Amino acid sequence: MLFPGGEGVLSLLRSNFLLRVRGDIAARGIMVAVADAPSDHRAGLDPLYRASDEAAQDIAAIVAGLKRRADVPMWLVGTSNGSISAASGAVRLGPPRIAGAVLTSSVWSGGMSYVALEKIAVPVLVVHNRNDGCPSAKFVGAEQAIGRFAAAPAKELVAVSSSASNGSSCGGLAPHGYYGIEAQVVAAIADWILAHPPEATR
Repeated sequence: MLFPGGEGVLSLLRSNFLLRVRGDIAARGIMVAVADAPSDHRAGLDPLYRASDEAAQDIAAIVAGLKRRADVPMWLVGTSNGSISAASGAVRLGPPRIAGAVLTSSVWSGGMSYVALEKIAVPVLVVHNRNDGCPSAKFVGAEQAIGRFAAAPAKELVAVSSSASNGSSCGGLAPHGYYGIEAQVVAAIADWILAHPPEATR
């Protein structure tokens, strides 16, 4: 399940990294669903909501619906503000409902501070651009955060580098959104997910 950043309203996020690459992820053999803002939050999702029990209940309902369609391991993948949703969902739902979490361009000095990262008990992949210019998503935050995943059976920080930009520093068409290196990041995410099936981390 993919959680885009910003305020989480898909119609307003056309350049978002995860929305741009969802087809590429699917092409690697991973089923993809994209989470939109729920009907009672159509104005957008703030960080406090993303980290709340209410949001986790919404995620749980989506997970249950997807599991009825295909009973496969469920990974939560977020980018920027969407990483708050993915991380909080991993904390609050945990195994066996959630198989792992992927956190990209996370807002370490923003809403991620609301999430108890040390309680995530599933494999965690952190992907971050060394040149991320978004003030709340500096690379040093990823370096510091990776040590907090004490309960995760597997964890890794994948550092990438790019400088191409065609938009704001916190937008999707910048290093924050892996502009120009999308294929490299998709490969890192897909390879890591496929290398960590639930039975391999028990």
